[in-house]
Formats: sequence, C-alpha cells, structure tokens
Amino acid sequence: MKITDNFLDDDYFNKINNHILSNNFPWYFLNFKVFENDGNFQYIHLLYEDNKINSNDFYIFEPFLKMLNINSLVKMKLNMTPRDNILKSYDFHNDVNFDCNTSIFYFNTNNGKTIFDNGKEIKSIENRLVNFSSKIKHTGTTTTDKPYRLVLNINYF
Repeated sequence: MKITDNFLDDDYFNKINNHILSNNFPWYFLNFKVFENDGNFQYIHLLYEDNKINSNDFYIFEPFLKMLNINSLVKMKLNMTPRDNILKSYDFHNDVNFDCNTSIFYFNTNNGKTIFDNGKEIKSIENRLVNFSSKIKHTGTTTTDKPYRLVLNINYF
C-alpha cells in the first residue's frame, strides 16, 4: 500500500475539481453503496467500464491516468457520498474479482475514511492518492463534517 499526498499539482487539481463540481456535471443516483439492496445510496459518475469510455468527461482525467502509468484501465468511477448524522462504514468488498491495482483519489478533506480489512485506515485528505492491490478488501465511510465525501476509484493493470 502506498499513500501519496499532493498527488496532483494545484492547477490541475483545481481544474478537475471545478469541473466535476460544476452545475453542468452529471451525477447519477445509485440506490446502493456496495451491494444491491444494502439500504444505502450514493451519487456516481461512471467514467470507464467494460473496455469503453462511458463519459464525455473522461478526457479531463487523461493526464491523471498517465501519472499512474496505467497499461490497461479496468474501471474508473467517481463516488459522492452525502453527509450523514453519524460516521458509518459500509460492507468490506473488492472492486473487482481478480488481482490488479486499485487507486483511490480523495477530492476533499473530511472526517470520512477508507478502511481496510487488515485494520488500516486512510483519512480523506484533499489531493491524496492511495494505491493498493485489488485483492485487499476495503470500504468507505460517510462524513459528518462536510456536505459530501468525494473520491475517484480506479482499477487497472
């Protein structure tokens, strides 16, 4: 597992952040968080899946992907979890059912976190990237101190 703070330079970080938080950026309601019928919800924007680009906004992330030295992209999705009254975690899971790389990029600092089944916890810190094997089960939490928790989740080789 590797954590990189200040992964993006300020100009590029602000460009992406302003783009995805603009009034014109499409967010889609998903009536589950990890597994269907888990009683949770989130807003997502699926950028890439099933060997194809799924969003006209994919282009803004191309320099980001180059920084990760990706040979083959598997899935790329933005997750926005709204504020809750309590800090709660979700079910542990693997994003994919095979071994590849997973990266989570944090767009905003909040009291939410990513928790791994080995007990390690990563705080949600703006412009932080964490890389780990897709075989490691993980989960996210809500936030109680900001309006939302926003991350980019990428699976790749």
